[in-house]
Amino acid sequence: MKRLLTLMFLVLFTLAGFAQGRVISGKVTDESGTGLPGVTVLVVGTTNGTVTDLDGNYKITANQGTLRFSFIGFTTQEILIGTQNTVNVTLAEEYTELNEVVVIGYGTQQKKDLTTAVVTVDEEEFKDRPIQNAQQALQGKAAGVQVTQPSGKPGSSLSIRVRGATSVLAGNEPLYVVDGLPTTDIRGLNPNDIASMSVLKDASSAAIYGARAANGVVLITTKRGQTGTPNISFNAYYGVNQLRKGLDVLTTKQYRDLMTDMGQSWDPSWSGYTDWNKEVFQTGNHQSYQVSVSGGDEKSKYFVSGGYLTVNGVIHPARYDRYSVRVNLDNKLSKWLTLNTTVNVLDMSTKDTPDNLSSGRGGVIMSALNTPPFLSVYNADRTQFASNPFQPSWENPVAYMQGADQESIDRRVFGSVAGTAEIIKGLSYTSRLGLDMNNHEWNYYLDPFRTNYGRQNHGIGRADKSVTNSVLWENTLTYKTDIGKSTIEGLAGSSIQKQRWSQSYLDGSNFPSDTNVRTLYAANTITGGTNRSEWSLASFFGRVAYDYNDRYYLTVSLRRDGSSKLANHWGTMPSVSAAWRISAENFMQGIDFIDDLKLRGSWGRNGNQEGISDYARFGLINYYRVTPDPNAPLSGPGSVRVTYGNPDLKWETTDQTDLGFDLTTLNGRLTFTFDAYIKKTRDVLLNVSLSNTLPITSIQTNAGEIENKGFEFNIHSVILDKPVNWTTDLNMSFNKNKVVSLDYTDVYYFGRIYSNNQEVSVVRAGLELGSFFGYESEGVDPETGDIIYKDVNGNGVFDTGDRTVIGSGQPDFIFGWTNTFSYKKFDLSIFFQGSYGNEIYNASRVDLEGMFDSKNQLTTVLNRWTPENRNTDIPRARFQNLDNVRNSSRFIEDGSYMRLKSATLSYRLLDNYKFIKVLSLYVTGENLLTFTKYSGFDPEVNAYGNSAVELGIDYGTYPQARSIILGVNVNF
Repeated sequence: MKRLLTLMFLVLFTLAGFAQGRVISGKVTDESGTGLPGVTVLVVGTTNGTVTDLDGNYKITANQGTLRFSFIGFTTQEILIGTQNTVNVTLAEEYTELNEVVVIGYGTQQKKDLTTAVVTVDEEEFKDRPIQNAQQALQGKAAGVQVTQPSGKPGSSLSIRVRGATSVLAGNEPLYVVDGLPTTDIRGLNPNDIASMSVLKDASSAAIYGARAANGVVLITTKRGQTGTPNISFNAYYGVNQLRKGLDVLTTKQYRDLMTDMGQSWDPSWSGYTDWNKEVFQTGNHQSYQVSVSGGDEKSKYFVSGGYLTVNGVIHPARYDRYSVRVNLDNKLSKWLTLNTTVNVLDMSTKDTPDNLSSGRGGVIMSALNTPPFLSVYNADRTQFASNPFQPSWENPVAYMQGADQESIDRRVFGSVAGTAEIIKGLSYTSRLGLDMNNHEWNYYLDPFRTNYGRQNHGIGRADKSVTNSVLWENTLTYKTDIGKSTIEGLAGSSIQKQRWSQSYLDGSNFPSDTNVRTLYAANTITGGTNRSEWSLASFFGRVAYDYNDRYYLTVSLRRDGSSKLANHWGTMPSVSAAWRISAENFMQGIDFIDDLKLRGSWGRNGNQEGISDYARFGLINYYRVTPDPNAPLSGPGSVRVTYGNPDLKWETTDQTDLGFDLTTLNGRLTFTFDAYIKKTRDVLLNVSLSNTLPITSIQTNAGEIENKGFEFNIHSVILDKPVNWTTDLNMSFNKNKVVSLDYTDVYYFGRIYSNNQEVSVVRAGLELGSFFGYESEGVDPETGDIIYKDVNGNGVFDTGDRTVIGSGQPDFIFGWTNTFSYKKFDLSIFFQGSYGNEIYNASRVDLEGMFDSKNQLTTVLNRWTPENRNTDIPRARFQNLDNVRNSSRFIEDGSYMRLKSATLSYRLLDNYKFIKVLSLYVTGENLLTFTKYSGFDPEVNAYGNSAVELGIDYGTYPQARSIILGVNVNF
């Protein structure tokens, strides 16, 4: 028995020793039977591993245990090692974030193969969020992309900065490319039609668009039909809007005391009280309805949608209406030829509420706060709006709101037709013809009786009509082939775009007061004119992308553009980018928690011709009418030169270097993307000062350099997956902007504040764009009650040399944080967005705490300096004296904020019930909470719109509202 046991032990020991040296081989294929190269084969728990060859074959020496087969884009599979020496494996394709198809310039690419900094926001991230403007879909969702809403006015555009501002006078907004058609205006684009938005952030990814890409490129792809059963979708929502917070102003008694302090006489009949905030701010509403039908077969696919949006603002008469119709068709005309058609028809109507103006110049918001509280809305017989007895020429806010009848209408047709021919396998040719036509119309009428200004001019009528036509013709040739483990893809193309604009306008006054005829034909005095301009852009471009074994990547592109706008027409924009998939290397095989790790680097050059006058290189002449000379009745109008030409003018050029990495860990539960960059813009366009003895005192030329550098990151994680699913996305962006140098002129001033007639923004070497300039306030002198200004230059006297930098509108960082929860049929999305480190120049307080004329004031002035109240930070009241309201740090406030931008709770009422695929209901709150120290209506504000230099200034700006929205989504 002992001999038998000993023999069995020796046999098992021998077999075990043989197994340690056993070679296991096999083939790894996909579900179609094609061999997969580069698959990692690893003995679990060891560093023993290999990869499959070009045909998917492998060999590995293995002990008993488990073999793990893993490959990017496929489900990992583990097989227990038995006695067999051959193990064949079929891997199933897995849809992961790395397999996402990302739209890039003139093509697509899988996310795992990207060598550049591209971020994608698809419809899943905003489909249940009732956004009105396509730009809102990017806010807080893309690292490195700052999206701000300078005004809450219905129909207003947002401001987008991709890795900082690069220009003073030219454009700073990105180029938008909608289904292949470039544009700078997507205000009318229906967000419900969008399938995805890709932001090309670094110069290498954007360089294929050359002279229009210095500020980044946003590629927008709209929805298209899919093969299968027709799908009918209906979406609708209704919401109410209210002002987030109010500002308290003086009552009639408090106002009378203030006027007495300033030595103003008071009529005893001025005893009434009107709460102008209640007269002006109201409950607004907005509603949207959209129907779409899509479907098709292998030969023909379609997507057709129609939508209507209407928004009534919290301040009358602000209103925005949009009708949209979209038709997207994809037709396979033969085995080798396809035709893609995209047509978008828009009809938009906008009624404006004047803001960003003082109460004396038509600003409704400032008027609501500044108008004396004793004043009534109407006079005694209610036939006219009541006027301010202290300032008879000023209207009250309701007169500004309701006195004029005005409307802006835009009718736009936007689309393209593209034919693609497959010449041979891998080689295709595409020709695209695009058209963008916009008819704009603006009409204004101020009757000759109800308002002061109308009576002074006996009525005013204005009409403005313009037509913009843009035609694009692009031709591209693409080729893709596999050579062994290498994949090579090439692109070559040309593009020609031409835009024409023409305008006619009429201005009339002196209408008959006894009728309500509003046509300009009824005006006794009429002036008018016409304008026209055009520009052209010709481009040639190419790109080659190389991929070796999904491990090493290299992309090179080149574009040459010629622009009619500039004297030096032509410019060349090259770029290069590379990536290394570190996780595919053999030395990474034992690191199980890393699914994918890729290092990226790029450099590129872009231009900026946007925002530049169509005839910037020419000296321009204006014409004006003169009284005809009886002796020369056909002598024509007078003329005057208004600009000098510049034969050396060229576009701004931006070089950008980017270094980043993409990391996926924990079986896809955690992804991390990081980028660091530096952007240098040279030949910045500026209006350089000339001698005051010349008839024109400035000339536009290339005279500066601006730098942006920073870093950004995005974290996506799956916190829970059963039974509650919880995912979170956090992105943060840090950018430092600096004016590196200025030629010819050392300093430029912008942002003139009307009430004190001083500029508050400065552009100077060493400073960032958006820097505030003024005096440093050291508080109130308890002896005099006046502001003490710091003697910055140390000369012992107060003078303009004491002005200095007092703040900046640039944030230290911006962020967006989204948490999404799912449980059974419930979904909850909570989205926070904000910025930190930026300051706001609250110019509204100049008028609201200035106490220099008859304007009503904030209740903060109740603590103003008096002989009995000397210890205060509010100066004394001084009628017609502006010493205490100079631009100073007194009006600088912390503009940092964190906002609960959106919270949506949805419930799927029906799933696949008879003919209803999905029926879901949702409730959304927007701008529900705002955490900020800013004292004004809204910290996300800019009175100068999208300006990059006049940044963070609040002067009676239309605030964003808080909204509650109910909606329904149905798919049939």
